[in-house]
Amino acid sequence: MGIKILIADDDADIREILKLTLSEENYETIEASNGEEALEIIRSKALDLALLDYKMPKMDGRQVCNLVKKDLLLQHLPVIMVTGKGEVSDKISGIDSGADDYVVKPFEPKELLARIRMVLRRTQRDLEANPLTRLPGNVAILNEFSNCVESKKPYAVCYADLDKFKAYNDKYGFERGDNVIRETARILLSAVKEYGSSNDFVGHIGGDDFVVVTTPETTDKICEKIIRDFDKISPSFYNQEDRENGFIVGYDRQSKIHRIPLLSISIGVVSNEMRSITHVAQIGEIGAELKKLAKSMEKSNYVKDKRQEKP
Repeated sequence: MGIKILIADDDADIREILKLTLSEENYETIEASNGEEALEIIRSKALDLALLDYKMPKMDGRQVCNLVKKDLLLQHLPVIMVTGKGEVSDKISGIDSGADDYVVKPFEPKELLARIRMVLRRTQRDLEANPLTRLPGNVAILNEFSNCVESKKPYAVCYADLDKFKAYNDKYGFERGDNVIRETARILLSAVKEYGSSNDFVGHIGGDDFVVVTTPETTDKICEKIIRDFDKISPSFYNQEDRENGFIVGYDRQSKIHRIPLLSISIGVVSNEMRSITHVAQIGEIGAELKKLAKSMEKSNYVKDKRQEKP
């Protein structure tokens, strides 16, 4: 499969120049003339990279990039911001919005191609598998979700992440935090092995975010086992004092002391059982909403989407 790149620019001449430049490397290109169109393409096509003009009608490149990088499913997509006039403020704003790199118009074709190669190489290296857990990364997760949507068979996607993980990392350090993430991956794999099937999928989105793809009928048993096993092992991640207290002491931004509970796990379950899901982005949107609800409950739990489609 060839590398697919989105060119988003409201200037047709610039799009044509970019298209000709990218054709030198045999990249496949898709064009968008405004930010809204660009976002729609990013959400519906499997792209390898997006070139976003900083200033576009309907939605500028910075806004598009912000939305992409906040989306659990799309945040892996590398974005190169194309800015005009070499304005420092545009560059900074572009990078702040999550862009992986930027080029300034008028650009040197060889430099642009070199930057694209570098960003693609870096992204590919990061996404083949998560180096910490060796679980499939975002590209594989996206493909799995696409297969679910296209096959129309019953499926359930469980988004899992850890509560209070940042506070744990701050106190115990990244090495101990990495160990927690590895143990969480083992718990997920064990639950799927016991109650799922050989077709089930476990992926690592990154950090303390995981995904399990299974069938609706096995969801409850898998989620219950994950929670049971995690709550059992969670105290062992702490020193004796914190374990006995049942909390660690942390500080908020105003330097006020807070008692932070021990690590727990929250799971949001998206399913096509009661509603039809027509595109991959829906899975991420519903999953983020359900996980947020699960996290508001202050202990390990899972929340399933029980809302039916309106007739």
